[in-house]
Amino acid sequence: MIERGTEIVKVESGKSRQRDKFGAMNVFPKLFFSAAAVFAVLVSATDTVATATPSNGGPTTSSTGHPTGRLIVQRAPNFGTDLSIRLLIDGKKVADIPRNQHYGGVLAAGRHVLTALALPNTQSRRPITIGVTIKSRQVYIFTATWEGDRLALRSSNFYMPTVRANVR
Repeated sequence: MIERGTEIVKVESGKSRQRDKFGAMNVFPKLFFSAAAVFAVLVSATDTVATATPSNGGPTTSSTGHPTGRLIVQRAPNFGTDLSIRLLIDGKKVADIPRNQHYGGVLAAGRHVLTALALPNTQSRRPITIGVTIKSRQVYIFTATWEGDRLALRSSNFYMPTVRANVR
């Protein structure tokens, strides 16, 4: 049997707690699992709060007279050289975004659903879907990145100048 320098002690509440060799209570497991639970809740949220920046130029209304905002979807620098991103807005394919390119478009103000999928999808990964509310005269920037082995679209304040992808 290996002694690790801990002992079991009774605390005021009558519960047994484990102390390490320095006399400190071992609260790490509870703290770790609490933090993990909070992180899981935050990551599982499907609506993304995008940071909008005022638009200095470009159309503020569509050809039909409705207010519009701008959307930019870019790739993280380490996204993958042989991967592209298929972007769908409200279920319609708008672009395949290869390396060193981005999607830039004008959307009617209101609620929209963005869906992104890494291609080729050789590992049968599920696409990421987020909701975003576009406000008139605002610019919304999202960066496609990896979180572990999952694709993520993260709101960004930084635009990396690249070539605009062919819009379909």
